[in-house]
Formats: sequence, C-alpha cells, structure tokens
Amino acid sequence: MHADRDVDRALDEKERIVVWRAEELERAGFRPAIAKALAAHKDVDLHLALELVKKGCPHDTAIRILL
Repeated sequence: MHADRDVDRALDEKERIVVWRAEELERAGFRPAIAKALAAHKDVDLHLALELVKKGCPHDTAIRILL
C-alpha cells in the first residue's frame, strides 16, 4: 500500500507543476486554454516561453516556436 501512496504523491506533484506552469504562462499573457495546453507539454521550455514574450514576441509566434 505504501507504493500506492507514493504514486499518488508523485501524480499530485506533477499536477501541481503543470498548474504552476500554466499560471506562469497566463501571467505572461497567454490565454488560459493555451497556457494549460503548453504547460502540459513536457517539451515546452517555460523559461524560453516567458523570455520570448518578455522580448516582445507575439504570443501566436511564440506558440509556433515552442511547439
């Protein structure tokens, strides 16, 4: 049973990370649905996404670069 709890904790942690990533992307101006989708992609570099927007890259262009 300990293994089940460990798996649940790991899933909870992963879910919290995705939520946090989505919140960061929303703060950077990405629409909520897009932010959630990007946050769920493990290959999307959050720091690159934020930097692109910070430097003036339009969100639509940033999405194409990130995906």
